[in-house]
Amino acid sequence: MKIEVNGKERELSCRTAFAVRAQLGSDTDVLIVNGFQTDEDCQLQEGDTIALIKKGVLPPQEELESLMRSRHTPQVHDKLKAGKVAIAGLGGLGSNIAVMLARIGVGKLLLVDFDVVEPSNLNRQSYYVSHLGLLKTEALKEQLAQINPFIQVETRAVRVEEENVVPLFQEYDVICEAFDKPAAKAVLVNTALEKLPQVKVVAASGMAGFGSANTIKTKQVMERLYVCGDLESGACRGRGLMAPRVQVCAGHQANMVLRLLVGELEVGGM
Repeated sequence: MKIEVNGKERELSCRTAFAVRAQLGSDTDVLIVNGFQTDEDCQLQEGDTIALIKKGVLPPQEELESLMRSRHTPQVHDKLKAGKVAIAGLGGLGSNIAVMLARIGVGKLLLVDFDVVEPSNLNRQSYYVSHLGLLKTEALKEQLAQINPFIQVETRAVRVEEENVVPLFQEYDVICEAFDKPAAKAVLVNTALEKLPQVKVVAASGMAGFGSANTIKTKQVMERLYVCGDLESGACRGRGLMAPRVQVCAGHQANMVLRLLVGELEVGGM
């Protein structure tokens, strides 16, 4: 019977997942069968996919990709690996979006921000004390290399303005708008929709404070524009930006990117 094990097709006499693990790995290996982690034995069929993951060990690139591919299911991982996503603004939204997209294996990320990491960022952004004073682009690129060293990450330490939207983002499938200031949001979204007809934009509006996270939604507001948030909770005196709601909104944006890249949505549909 032919079974794919860690990315390689094998002819095996084993009929169960545990038997394959006993023959090719060890009892401590994490066992993934057809994209699903299991602690129970199961019968195998021709063409099934198994991943055996040794705990605490970084495998070679080819093997790591096969393990991620099996974990996400092969068809999903292949589409994500081919994806190209730009993240404009690397604060509470953008830094967390980047981490999530790296974890799901998006093949190419562009990180755009002109600022440096400072102490007030630590309450909600994906940075550490050791990053203080570093450009956000470089601090985040360093983190992503520790999460998934086999994706391509490019950085641009510039302020996004109307004149540079096209040269910055024209090679990308999706732009994540993750700015704090409404004027900056408007410049990026309006220019991208007008001048980059192939690009989809995933933006955000309304995630401040500590109200119910259930009010944060994803809405399609134009053919190629999706907005995540509650659309009303802006940061103001007495209602600052805090990690839980900001990260919920970042999760909505990352999930919208995922859905677009795997082709779950047709243009113009939710």
